Amino acid sequence: MTDTKDKILDTAERLIGEHGYAATSLRHIIAEAGVNLAAVHYHFGSKEDLLDAVVARKVTPVNEARLAQLDRVEAVAGNGPAEVEKVLESFFMPTAEVASRNPGFVRLMGQMHAEGMMPRIVEKHFQATGLRFVAALRRALPALPEEELLWRVHFMVGAMAHAMCRPPIFPQVAKDAANIEPRMKRLVTFLSAGFRAPATAGKEKK
Repeated sequence: MTDTKDKILDTAERLIGEHGYAATSLRHIIAEAGVNLAAVHYHFGSKEDLLDAVVARKVTPVNEARLAQLDRVEAVAGNGPAEVEKVLESFFMPTAEVASRNPGFVRLMGQMHAEGMMPRIVEKHFQATGLRFVAALRRALPALPEEELLWRVHFMVGAMAHAMCRPPIFPQVAKDAANIEPRMKRLVTFLSAGFRAPATAGKEKK
């Protein structure tokens, strides 16, 4: 990767994390990066393409680490299903490692969540990996109806986004806010119980 491309990516990640996607213009990015607009168009194309490159730079290694850890968990499980906790750890702990090293990227993802851009980002950057984990959870929880499983995965993603991107609401625990790994371990414990809970009884009456 060229120095110019790195500089643009670093600057875009910082500015979007600080100000949000909508409030950060390409001209703002090129002024801060000390490059010209032609360099952005040459390396990335549009502002949307630049955002995708910023996200992919950090997310691609995370997804690779997630899948590698899940492969190991499933290999240990052999012909049986992997434990729910182990599946969730495979998903969350690589995220914690990257987040601890890259607080600026956590801020950026928080902005994406606040601006309602996460569905697009999830579809583009997380869908294939997510489907693999849904399949692992389906095997781990064979008695759970499909609709119920998918709702719980939906809740899981929301809980992860909130836990990663928002400071704790209680001051008693805020002192440990910078330490992501214990937070993710607590989230695994919490979500494992939720996934194992009985299916919601019946459906809402119309």
